Amino acid sequence: MIGLILLSLLLTGCAARQVQDSLAGSTAQRLVTHAIDDLVSKLSPDDFEPLRGQQLYINSNFIEYHSLRHYADRRLAVELENRFGIHLAEDRLTADQVLNVFYTSLGTDQGLLGFFIPLGFVPGFEEGTRINLITLEQFHGVAEMYYFLGPAGNGQRSDTIQARTRTDALGLPIITIPITNIDRRADR
Repeated sequence: MIGLILLSLLLTGCAARQVQDSLAGSTAQRLVTHAIDDLVSKLSPDDFEPLRGQQLYINSNFIEYHSLRHYADRRLAVELENRFGIHLAEDRLTADQVLNVFYTSLGTDQGLLGFFIPLGFVPGFEEGTRINLITLEQFHGVAEMYYFLGPAGNGQRSDTIQARTRTDALGLPIITIPITNIDRRADR
């Protein structure tokens, strides 16, 4: 009997990561938008300060999530205008420079580490139902990109820039305790 209990504990101690493709909840939306905000704040002044006063055309690319790409493009444009004084060109022909942006990630992911008792196999319980023994529940917003910049938009490739916003919690049998919070810090 003790062996069976130990075996079940060993089998339930695991880690999982799940990509979430829905932004229906406010937490998911905040995680992604804060990650995009952090991403564009990491733009290199060495690359963009010399373009002050110039016309820049932005050509962005992403696999999917067209609404996220549009949001990230607008946030990038505002950052370039406000921080570097760059004017956005309506089309490539009137631009002094071209910025080809490649978003490699715009979304959220979830992770679960630790020990729990899964109940999803029991009739009447949903698939993801579990009793936490001790877990680390992770919910992250991720934004990542690299770019090419130049008169034709094919200059040297930038380093990959990544930003991650997180909200993590410690899961116990009766209570879940927040560890990190996505509320923006007052010093930002």
